[in-house]
Amino acid sequence: MRNIAVVGGGWAGCAAAVELCRKGDVAVTLFEAARTLGGRARQVEMQDMALDNGQHILLGAYGESLRLMREVGITPETALLRLPMQMRYAPCGDGMDFVSWRLPAPLHMLGGLLSARGLRAGDKLALARFTSAARWMDWRQDTDCSVTELLDRFDQTDRLVQLMWRPLCIAALNTPPERASAQVFLNVLRDSLGASRRGASDMLIPRRDLTALFPSAAASYVERHGGVVRSGTAVSGLRRVDDGWKVVSGEAEHSFEGVVLATGPHHAAGLLEGWVDVAALQSMRFEPITTCYLRYEDGVSLGHPFFALRDDPVGGEWGQFVFDRGMLDARQRGLLAVVVSASTEAIADGHEALAAALAAQLARAFGQPGLSAPLWSKVISEKRATFSCTPGMHRMGNATGLPGLVIAGDHTACDYPATLEGAVRSGVQAAALLLA
Repeated sequence: MRNIAVVGGGWAGCAAAVELCRKGDVAVTLFEAARTLGGRARQVEMQDMALDNGQHILLGAYGESLRLMREVGITPETALLRLPMQMRYAPCGDGMDFVSWRLPAPLHMLGGLLSARGLRAGDKLALARFTSAARWMDWRQDTDCSVTELLDRFDQTDRLVQLMWRPLCIAALNTPPERASAQVFLNVLRDSLGASRRGASDMLIPRRDLTALFPSAAASYVERHGGVVRSGTAVSGLRRVDDGWKVVSGEAEHSFEGVVLATGPHHAAGLLEGWVDVAALQSMRFEPITTCYLRYEDGVSLGHPFFALRDDPVGGEWGQFVFDRGMLDARQRGLLAVVVSASTEAIADGHEALAAALAAQLARAFGQPGLSAPLWSKVISEKRATFSCTPGMHRMGNATGLPGLVIAGDHTACDYPATLEGAVRSGVQAAALLLA
């Protein structure tokens, strides 16, 4: 039996650990510096509730994530709320209401487009023109550019950009369209809006906290397969020896035949520097994501699991999406979660000011003045939530060139931006590479 270390208990590390246990005659030791597994998508305790460090949406196209959930005993049909692809704005304001139909692809999108409210005829024609051209291009460009340049090239209307393309780009890539990679955006659209299977475009909203959704079940799976999970154990170094690797943790050294390094890019660069070219890891820049939890009386509800919000940074309206947590978990009635992606400017004046601005934005967007005065609020900002997904950026692959050592993480080379599915796919690929 091979003895393998997985360094990092985020979604990539947990995916690698599960895949190693599933496919090989392997004893896995999973190291995680924090006490809670999940990395940048994990549980936090707040006011006696198990919440998340950030609100997430998955897609039906997240095949590897859903497969591994089932492998470790999670039932996606009950753990996730499945909704058709939609962009529904809060009712008070000049928004739109787009919901794809329950028809085979691509009729589901066509039906949603024809019935969409808030889009003018020119907007709908522009959207149809863009999707048709993207299919004809096979969702690929010869040379990458920004999302803004791509949309300009296909004459997308200002209204369509503001209400659909901009929020989709920021939600998927966590990078503003004027500096976001058009090719990566097209990859996401290809596997969701442009997929041949209707369900691939569905939106999946977690009904349980993100650690319980996969990482904690993955840890139990590893232990059931004879592995060990060492949470609260930071790895400070790796040392090459004749028969494998030494993993350094505090004053202890642990011997392994192979290692999956599934930490963040800067930590990985520090452990790998001097052995391999880590320029791609060191050059990555990051974008924050901020989630503001607003608590009201139990009877407060939006009547739908989530809505889009028209953000206006100039006017101090930063919120892009709001989730009614009570419609996902009855124990969280009266709790709303407002998401601000690419939130550097939004958090500049502090968490208290942002929470007050978001509460006021909700009151205006829903025509409910009471929403401006929550019982309490809590802002959680992940300052390095994702890498900045810019055009033509170079991302390091899973292979390091060193025997028995591979890397994993949403920052490694793949079609996707920094998403849960990107992390899981990377972990699966790293495990396969190490076993090969």
